[in-house]
Amino acid sequence: MTGQDTSPLIVALDTDDRGRLNSIARAVAPHAGLLKVGLQAFTALGPGVVADVARLRPVFLDLKLHDIPTTVAGAAVAAADAGATMLTVHAAGGAAMVAAAAKAAPDVTILAVTVLTSLDDDDLAAVGQPPAAEQVPRLAAMAVAAGAGGIVCSPAEVAAVREAVGRDVAVVVPGIRPAGSAIGDHSRVATPAAALAAGASHIVVGRPVTGAHDPAAACAAIVAELQWA
Repeated sequence: MTGQDTSPLIVALDTDDRGRLNSIARAVAPHAGLLKVGLQAFTALGPGVVADVARLRPVFLDLKLHDIPTTVAGAAVAAADAGATMLTVHAAGGAAMVAAAAKAAPDVTILAVTVLTSLDDDDLAAVGQPPAAEQVPRLAAMAVAAGAGGIVCSPAEVAAVREAVGRDVAVVVPGIRPAGSAIGDHSRVATPAAALAAGASHIVVGRPVTGAHDPAAACAAIVAELQWA
């Protein structure tokens, strides 16, 4: 699995420090399938950071776009031009918005984010939404029907999402924490092996790798666990 595009591991490069981002990216690239450039890095460093990272591994550009369809379509084209392989949009933006992104960037896998892993059911109720167990598969089915190539959901909803959308789309799972790691600001988490066993196609790991004394070793340990699983 190590160093292969089929690796399910996505390492989140969540920093606005270009030197640190490049250092971590070089260290973990041999162990990861994709590298994630998120909103913090993209806003601070600009689109060029995508091209820089893409020289090492394919880029999962996690911008969680949520706007009118025309605006999101334009952003999707720009993401494709920057070199993104995967791009996130919010499923809550609606079917027309998801479809616009997919049509505008046909060579990019559009991933629809269902419910953020930082939210629990009380948070959802406070903004007038149903529990995650109900909302996530509903949004997933809508987004895939609109043309999304994959779904982003927490580990807790992977099985329900697979039931809703089948086996042919990507299911990307953040909120991954190796055993013994702090959960941080995620409410719904799982270990790497548990997420894959539930049906995830990709797992996203950030702070347990990037905050480690030796990011490459931390990444290699996760890969070893997945190979064993």
